[in-house]
Amino acid sequence: MSSSDFADNISKWEERVCINSGRKFFKPKVSGSITPAVGMFFKSFDEAFAFYQRYALAAGFSARKNTSWKNVGGLVKIRYIVCSKEGFHVSKEIDSGSAENSKKIVRRNRGSKRVGCNAHVKLILKNNNMFKIYYFEEEHNHIFVEDEDIHFLPAARSIDYVKESFISGLSAINIGPVKAFSIMKTMYGGFGEVGASKVDCKNYRRDLNLYIGEYDAEMVVRRLIRKKECCPGFKCDYVIGEDRRLKGLFWADEQSKKKNYTVFGDIFGFDATYKSNKYDLVFVPFTGIDNHFRNVTFGGALLGSETSDSYRWLLRCFVNAFGSEPKVVVTDQDAAMKRAIKDVLSRSRHRLCMWHIWEKLKTKVLTAFYDITNFGPVLSANTDFNTRMTHVVWNDTIIPKDFETEWHLIMSTFGLENHEWLKDMYDLRFDWIPAYYHGEDLAGLMHTTSRCESENYFFGQICNPRCTLVEFFTHFETAMDIQRHEHRRNDHDTRYIECKPWSDFVLEKQASEIYTKTIFKDIQVQYSKQEDGLSISCSYKRFEQFGILCRHIFYVLRYDDISEFPRRYVHRRWMRDVISVGSNHSNIRFDEIGRNSEIDKVYREIVVANEYVVNRLVGDLDELCRYRDHIKSYIDKADEVMVVAPPPSRKERFADIGGNLEKSDSMIRVSIKIRTKECGVQKRIKSNREIAIQKSSKIQKSCRVCGGKGHNSRTCKDKVSSNVIGSSNAM
Repeated sequence: MSSSDFADNISKWEERVCINSGRKFFKPKVSGSITPAVGMFFKSFDEAFAFYQRYALAAGFSARKNTSWKNVGGLVKIRYIVCSKEGFHVSKEIDSGSAENSKKIVRRNRGSKRVGCNAHVKLILKNNNMFKIYYFEEEHNHIFVEDEDIHFLPAARSIDYVKESFISGLSAINIGPVKAFSIMKTMYGGFGEVGASKVDCKNYRRDLNLYIGEYDAEMVVRRLIRKKECCPGFKCDYVIGEDRRLKGLFWADEQSKKKNYTVFGDIFGFDATYKSNKYDLVFVPFTGIDNHFRNVTFGGALLGSETSDSYRWLLRCFVNAFGSEPKVVVTDQDAAMKRAIKDVLSRSRHRLCMWHIWEKLKTKVLTAFYDITNFGPVLSANTDFNTRMTHVVWNDTIIPKDFETEWHLIMSTFGLENHEWLKDMYDLRFDWIPAYYHGEDLAGLMHTTSRCESENYFFGQICNPRCTLVEFFTHFETAMDIQRHEHRRNDHDTRYIECKPWSDFVLEKQASEIYTKTIFKDIQVQYSKQEDGLSISCSYKRFEQFGILCRHIFYVLRYDDISEFPRRYVHRRWMRDVISVGSNHSNIRFDEIGRNSEIDKVYREIVVANEYVVNRLVGDLDELCRYRDHIKSYIDKADEVMVVAPPPSRKERFADIGGNLEKSDSMIRVSIKIRTKECGVQKRIKSNREIAIQKSSKIQKSCRVCGGKGHNSRTCKDKVSSNVIGSSNAM
């Protein structure tokens, strides 16, 4: 400490030296309005403690509650509030637990802040149920903390309402408490201005998760039921096992049902994703395509297992909530899903994911030939093989007869007629090859569950495998907000950004006014290629598969000098006004259920208003200073209000967030961790063929002795032979 700093601190306290012992005592200089005095009354002990704590921080020390004296009736009559440096630290010993060694283990010396300070106040409960200060010891036996270090005192650090809201808000987008603290440090202009430490932020999140604890599933179900009561269009359902553990949970809000599924529910895909919560419950979002050709989520579910019964229950919940079945459902090759779809969605066409099957193709073909000849690696790298397979598999313009002819020709050319997996895939061709979907309405819209894969990746950016169920639903709501915001932005771009025309064709202008921006660009591409065909019947069947006109029909329309876009060729799902502007349905966020929404609303209004004023006054320093002084003038008033009505405790705030929960036999319990398909590494026995393939893909180092591969210089046969010859010659 510099001499100037010391002089500044000296002015903040009075120093007294005891004549007999030479010990120094210090009395803080604090405003009389916040200095305790004998005879003061308080409505409660908490109010008295808040008042003394405010005085302590102004002086530069911390206070804590101490002894309580009770009378015969058990009523607390006398309470002490002391300096945090009261008393002395006593090292605690630990019993080693060994009968042979009865020595005590002393804990590691962490130091102590206790110096035997005697500063304190004594309060007594009077007959009017108010606490009165009847004794006040003002002197301390230690100096006080410097102003710039006040934030290191425990009493000066807290996770208050604003910080809780900030940490929770960042948690909703998967930003943890440590990063939240770093952001607050930057926002407030330094560590000392935050009013909390990194550890405080971590402890807040830890304590909240501990409060949730085993009530996680119960809390989530209660909130969803409460949301169902507040939002009539919201649907949810759940199922529990005999042990009261959560087995399945389904939900869909009003906007997903009435705004999205009603228009875009003709086709959807669903695929299970993993590691979205700490219990390994399988997250299953239902994904469709909106009028901007972007993903749209209809609802979601959490499943405890991936059995046919689980999927049947889930699909029944879906049909009950939405009231109808989709035309087409796309999934991967999961057998349990297939059986459930057949039983529940009997009127829906079930398609298998082309992307999953295509990814397996190279591995399956390579494995079949590797340990017979080197044909496998050569085949997978054969551009002719890949090109021909791509053309026949992904082609949505050829007819089934042409597909079958070309498939058999490829199998014959490359000697794959007896390949078991390829034979199985050929038998399933009706479920995944586009050639068999020509005549079905919108059947080609979602080729693969790559839509679901991108949806899983989207939610994976928000969720994490360590979150509680309460956190998961907060993350899900955030993801839905992002998705719906993107949809509104695309709507805005469609209404206010005009696409540049490629021609003077009158139908092109009309199409730009009918379709969304994304779909119109696709139509422009088709129109630019109209010279490629003349057939009015159009075996291409692009309109039947995708609901968008092909280049052949555009050619005929122009050839016939059609001046009005035929409404029979306008599919409603691609129209720009298919969803009316401002048709958002009422929705309450999951993390707002149970909280005092009015307080949250006022808080947000204050933040927005403050930002607005600062932005308007930032160019005028004098006005900005006057606004600052106006805000700071409320500090003393706020302190007075807080003394009269102390803020709720952390436990009370947690109860406000999660509800007052009590353990009971009827409580819904969290699921026990289970292993689902593809969830983590599974140890299994590998075949010699698979081992050979893995070895072949690794780069092998050459032996330094003979230059060969598969061994090193230590085990080289040439080296061993030369050593044997050398030994015999020496003999």
